[in-house]
Amino acid sequence: MLNVAQLTPTWAKTSGEARNALPFPDPWLLITVLLLLALGLLMVTSASMPMADRQTGQPFYFLIRQGAFVLIGLLAGGLVFQIPTGQWRQISPLLLLAALVLLTLVLIPGIGREVNGSLRWIGVGPINIQVSELAKLFALIYVAGYLQRRGAELQTADFRTSALALFRPMAVLGVLAVLLLLEPDFGSVVVLMAAAMGMVFLAGVNLWQFGTLLFGTSAIMAMLIASSPYRRARALNFLNPWDDPFGKGFQLVQSLIAIGRGEWTGVGLGGSVQKLFYLPEAHTDFLFAVLAEELGLIGILTVVALFITLVWRAFIIGQRAEQLGMKFSAWLAYGLGLWFGIQSLFNMGVNMGVLPTKGLTLPFMSYGGSSVVVMCMGMALLLRIDVETRAGGNPG
Repeated sequence: MLNVAQLTPTWAKTSGEARNALPFPDPWLLITVLLLLALGLLMVTSASMPMADRQTGQPFYFLIRQGAFVLIGLLAGGLVFQIPTGQWRQISPLLLLAALVLLTLVLIPGIGREVNGSLRWIGVGPINIQVSELAKLFALIYVAGYLQRRGAELQTADFRTSALALFRPMAVLGVLAVLLLLEPDFGSVVVLMAAAMGMVFLAGVNLWQFGTLLFGTSAIMAMLIASSPYRRARALNFLNPWDDPFGKGFQLVQSLIAIGRGEWTGVGLGGSVQKLFYLPEAHTDFLFAVLAEELGLIGILTVVALFITLVWRAFIIGQRAEQLGMKFSAWLAYGLGLWFGIQSLFNMGVNMGVLPTKGLTLPFMSYGGSSVVVMCMGMALLLRIDVETRAGGNPG
């Protein structure tokens, strides 16, 4: 039975020895995420000012809200950082249950809020909480806990035992995927499944079984796309958006025009033309296109380098934890790095027209309270793993 007292954060304990023993967080990781948050605030301001002025009469409306979200995210991250990873491991099944409950509640009329035809938000006063963001974080914590408990079964030579150990978490994630598809939120399904399968692969699963799982998952994804005219259209429109530049291809065409206008050094901060009511979702899903237009290839390479640094440091931290025998921390660090990397890759790919439109935010940068807050919580977990591994390998 889980003792509630065990969940007391480090900062609330009477003794400060555990906190004082922790080293300073990885400066590469910390500086990288702060730069992404700062650049995100700058670009959200630039991309949203015309629309904010037109809709509210306050050009800095979205900046004020995004700044508040970032502050809440940093505070939430600070609280998460104080909790030892061992306690997250203990409550990982409860977090999975919470994800299932939240994804179910959002589908209930009167509880879930519909925006642009999707039921993805639960309203708490004036704030909309996108439950899929929390669900992704909670699911990755659960998978890390499962791999820590059942890792030996996954790696065993007995085919039946290892197959069963592999099937269980995939079945659970399948339930989450179904609930996400009912919203619908196909993009979150792709990111969650890709990150989870990456974690399973790194945990040392049998390659034949992993190949079968990969093939099966890909086939299911393909059938889901083919079975829905809406998803099928979004998957195919990116191949040639110029066939219907004022209809189904409008969003991607405007994004490509923005990126093309940026050339090497961009048109200058604030100088974007596409954000002037041409490019839909300029401050959310297509923030990267505005950044490319205003800061050019230099801005693009800077953002790409920041995300590469983030993923690189996450894998370094995961490798260190694995070497110290901190399996849960290792799998979670890998999972968080995969999550940040895959979602940023998909967002940038969509903006550049090399991937179908998914409706995914650019981590730490795009406008959106749920995304920023949950990403900050995930980063705090990664920083906690980092300091614990460098403090001598005590998993807490």
